Amino acid sequence: MDETRTEQKTSNQEPTPPPPPAAEELETLRQERDKYLDLLQRTQADFDNYQKRNRRELELERKYALTPLARDLLPVLDNLDRALASSPAENSLTQGVRMVRKQLLDILRRHHIEEMNCQGKPFDPNHHEAMMEEPSAEHPPGTILRVLEPGFVYHDRVLRPAKVVLAKAPPPALAATEGRPEGEEASLQK
Repeated sequence: MDETRTEQKTSNQEPTPPPPPAAEELETLRQERDKYLDLLQRTQADFDNYQKRNRRELELERKYALTPLARDLLPVLDNLDRALASSPAENSLTQGVRMVRKQLLDILRRHHIEEMNCQGKPFDPNHHEAMMEEPSAEHPPGTILRVLEPGFVYHDRVLRPAKVVLAKAPPPALAATEGRPEGEEASLQK
């Protein structure tokens, strides 16, 4: 029984602490700790930035999710316009086509897809595609005279640029004779 008491006494005693590390070893441990702390902070910042970027990209993807569908529907709208242009008289068929066209435009508008209104406005290469130029004394050069194919905007992005005809400065001889009576033109040519 005495032996068990001595064993209990020795096992209840606290172990002796290790001797304190040397100053050089402490400095090495501090540097290592600082290195890992810096690595942890950088990793945390990188992860936060990744989450923010991922959230922004997801929001953009949701915002513009209908882009492929809208691009596929625009030729249908163009065909409806061609059908209306080819019909010389107003009848029940053209009225029906006009109603279908209006319904399709309303649906596109509900989903933030708008037709560009660019007639008479200055040319913007970000929104318009110039197909040709025509001389015009009435409009300044670079003004849109006609829209050949309407353009569409989805939220703030161009879904399809408008195909347009631009005004250009008339030739000098034509510009000089436009304001004169017919008799004066003949006398100038002699």
